[in-house]
Amino acid sequence: MNKIKSENYSVNQPVNLKDISTFENFDSEDKELKKELQKVRKELGELQDVLYAHGKYSVLVCLQGMDTAGKDSLIREIFKDFNARGVVVHSFKVPTELELKHDYLWRHYIALPAKGKFGVFNRTHYENVLVTRVHPEYVLGEHIPGIHTVKDIDDKFWEKRFSQINNFEKHIADNGTIIFKFFLHLSKEEQRQRLLRRLNLKEKNWKFSPGDLKERKLWDTYQACYQDAINKTSKKHAPWFVIPADNKKAARLIVAKTLLEELKKYKDIKEPALDDKIMANLEVYKNQLQNGE
Repeated sequence: MNKIKSENYSVNQPVNLKDISTFENFDSEDKELKKELQKVRKELGELQDVLYAHGKYSVLVCLQGMDTAGKDSLIREIFKDFNARGVVVHSFKVPTELELKHDYLWRHYIALPAKGKFGVFNRTHYENVLVTRVHPEYVLGEHIPGIHTVKDIDDKFWEKRFSQINNFEKHIADNGTIIFKFFLHLSKEEQRQRLLRRLNLKEKNWKFSPGDLKERKLWDTYQACYQDAINKTSKKHAPWFVIPADNKKAARLIVAKTLLEELKKYKDIKEPALDDKIMANLEVYKNQLQNGE
């Protein structure tokens, strides 16, 4: 499926989410999409081994989307062929008491992947301009100087926060972190069907929360916040990709292909050469082992 190109999903100019399709299947059956993903994730796993040996870059994969967008299953399916030591997944929930004693980026900074590794943020630092923007009262729990009431949280506050996030991402990119930000673009109707499935299937009941329905009523507000965040923070060093998410198998394949395509552009990522002395004595080492030494 060579027609899957990362440039078709990257945000390099202002976007209107209402104009972007939430569904894709590439005129392919599910089994074809699954087979292609198996091929791509194997290549990704091999590339990660080289990245680990190279040891000069890390990769940060940021996943955002409305409830039921498919973040968990996407992580499970894309990274199946990775060496377990090469990928670390963080799922950010409501900030803890300790996290609230630090600035809002602290918990994300300390979770960044080490050089040679992939880090996956399942929900990210963008929650701080999404959930908190929809529910600005949450910001009061951060105990920020000068912020005493919700009225203090104005447009200037959000613009400053976007600037802080951009600076954060520029800093880590300049120091070797390759950043990918994926918005799983789900339709409201597809979310309804997935929530119903959670209620109808006993084994899925545990995933359901009445809070999902409360947040669903704020759909349009969330979409506006997502759109604003994407348009203000999609940069060359930290691009956003808007991924049609109504078809989970297609969404997984698009994300995997985007990762592979973009990472292959880094021609300097290669296995390190052996030390000259070791290289010169390879035959000696082989003979020692062959002779049972």
